[in-house]
Amino acid sequence: MLNETRQDAASPWHAGELAMQRSVGVVERMDGPGRNFIRKAMPEQHRAFFPMLPFVVLGAVDAQGDAWATIRAGRPGFLSSPEPEALDVDLRRDPDDPADAGMEDGDAIALLGIQLETRRRNRLNGVIRRVDAEAFRLRVGQSFGNCPQYIQPRSAAFVRDPDAVTATRPIRSARLDDRTQRMVERADTFFVASYVDRDGERQVDVSHRGGDAGFVRVSAEGVLTIPDFPGNRFFNTLGNLLVNPKAGLVFVDFEAGDLLQMTGKAEVLLDSPEISALQRAERLWRFTPEEIVLRLDALPLRWSSLHRDV
Repeated sequence: MLNETRQDAASPWHAGELAMQRSVGVVERMDGPGRNFIRKAMPEQHRAFFPMLPFVVLGAVDAQGDAWATIRAGRPGFLSSPEPEALDVDLRRDPDDPADAGMEDGDAIALLGIQLETRRRNRLNGVIRRVDAEAFRLRVGQSFGNCPQYIQPRSAAFVRDPDAVTATRPIRSARLDDRTQRMVERADTFFVASYVDRDGERQVDVSHRGGDAGFVRVSAEGVLTIPDFPGNRFFNTLGNLLVNPKAGLVFVDFEAGDLLQMTGKAEVLLDSPEISALQRAERLWRFTPEEIVLRLDALPLRWSSLHRDV
């Protein structure tokens, strides 16, 4: 299923994305959008968008090849674009964040700018250029926008200086406990990092997943089952997971500022009797955590829900 044909080799999509598109019969239809919307530089509206944000979602890969997703906050302006091919990220290193291990000079990384109150989101991936521990420059590999589907609108406010580090230490485990399982099962939003090695270069992605509260189910063994709803047919995440099953998830307690990060293995299910039991789901994927990090009060932001429409 993942063998590339000569025609595929010239495609803007990699083998996993093409396999997902074939599964729903849209390979030819998605070729044009891939060439038109996935750029090697940011358009002006994206360059103006990122400096407005008080937080950013990042996807990184550590030295062991494990994927991690994280959220980092800063006063608006901590993201800036000096040129269309670059984004400057003014964030200090954070040893408590497991994703930070994948943010060395030369590392491939992904970035999602998302404005929850307006439901706007734009994605980037590329390579870090770092000269110190205070900031880095992202050299753009791919830049593209996303539609507002499944984003729960929220407004954010700072409760402390974003440079002030919480004194609470991370809690590490191999399995979900009652507290972290409740955090997953009550969530209406999470973010997922994934990656592939393509043509000698690493391509990382981080994306948003949303639904009604409780849309992620947890089995007695601690395995997460996630429905995949109709979307833009890019299949960046699921395409990556077909090629490389490593994934990193981050869940947010928007009222407390807590982060639940986990890395592990994912499996895409294109055909399962469970799919029909989940309203709107077109397919499923499962995630088995291998390492879990709970960081209480990790974020200096607190969010208030605006409404609950998906």
